[in-house]
Amino acid sequence: MDQKKMVLDVHERPTLAQWLPLSLQHLFAMFGATILVPFLVGISPAVALVASGVGTLAFLVVTRGMVPAYLGSSFAFIAPLATVVGTEGVGQAMFGALFAGILYGVISLLIVRFGVGWLKTIFPPIVIGPVIMVIGLGLASISLDMAVVTKLEDGTAIFDQTKLLIASITLIITIVSAIFFRGFFGLIPILIGIIGGYITAFFIGEISFNLVREASMFAIPEFVTPVVSWTAVAIIMPVALVTLVEHTGDMMVISKVMDRNLLQRPGLHRTLLGDGIATTLAAFMGGPPNTTYGENVGVLALSRVFSVYVVGGAAVLAIFFGFSGKINAFITTIPVAVMGGVTILLFGLIASSGLRVLIDSEVNLTHKRNLIIASVILVSGIGTTILNQQQVVSFSGMATATILGIVLHLFLPEKDVSYGQKPMFTDDLVGAPTK
Repeated sequence: MDQKKMVLDVHERPTLAQWLPLSLQHLFAMFGATILVPFLVGISPAVALVASGVGTLAFLVVTRGMVPAYLGSSFAFIAPLATVVGTEGVGQAMFGALFAGILYGVISLLIVRFGVGWLKTIFPPIVIGPVIMVIGLGLASISLDMAVVTKLEDGTAIFDQTKLLIASITLIITIVSAIFFRGFFGLIPILIGIIGGYITAFFIGEISFNLVREASMFAIPEFVTPVVSWTAVAIIMPVALVTLVEHTGDMMVISKVMDRNLLQRPGLHRTLLGDGIATTLAAFMGGPPNTTYGENVGVLALSRVFSVYVVGGAAVLAIFFGFSGKINAFITTIPVAVMGGVTILLFGLIASSGLRVLIDSEVNLTHKRNLIIASVILVSGIGTTILNQQQVVSFSGMATATILGIVLHLFLPEKDVSYGQKPMFTDDLVGAPTK
């Protein structure tokens, strides 16, 4: 990397005049997605903001201030969290999330002992790609329900034209922002879409500010502690296997942006442990599991500011927002249709990113082995997710798809064809990390 293009390195402090605007950039980049997850699963957005800030600060400490990553609410956990919250409660869901964080810690210990070569063995692109597609496609029904359906008092679901109008305008604004906006505004299409949809809903008369007027400036969020539920563990914990790959991919991208091999130093074991501790802390507060955010990686690439002080400043601001009664009351006024419009694109992008894994790795989908693995993953994963939402079964579609994909990959012959022409995990990432 050309050092002249770098504005601030990881341990350099910005001036006071620079600090606030630079940190606000990261806050705005993560804000829309971070409050969307608790909105969808029935968890307090205020708690999610506090958990995001605390988790990010913990991550910076664990990684020795070498990785300027921001952690926010993970989309991969939406379906299993919503299932447990809807059937058992938030406390039980937090118990499952707690064990997801613990699993991160166990995997980080395995990486210290064996390196990351075993990841290459059990997670070829033909498994990773379709599992990521399951995450997005499995959430499709939730998105459309939010965008066009209204439930009457007797439980009857009807098509709502007003919601469709708001959701459509929100979706259009989000797409236009993603395609045509440049610079920082091109990094926050979700937030811009939510703002545009909110303004639309306001002029239609769908928003009331009574709760905002009544709210106090300072309010302690509704923290929830974990409640023992081994069913929740079975549903939520296995999703960490999917987010493990997501986390590794984010570390690769940040390494490329910074021109440093962060998987070697401070090491994937440290970044994964930091992610796990952040998720564990979130579980003890009642917030959704955390993960590194691609939006904030984009901010790093755009600003060339790698200072962990800037990222830490954004974390402190998120905690402050979480304790603001006015801000949290304002978040609750966002219409469901606005979130539905945003998620139509967002969940589709998740599914498309799974397809991109197959394309970028140049996986041969004419080979029977690859077709079988992909087919079983997609149908079992999406099918189980739908049955889960209907409360017919009580286990995660993503976990089902991941386990079946790994088993098929390990036992079917001709493994080499499943890695593609451009493997995700290259040889320089297989060795043991520096400690």
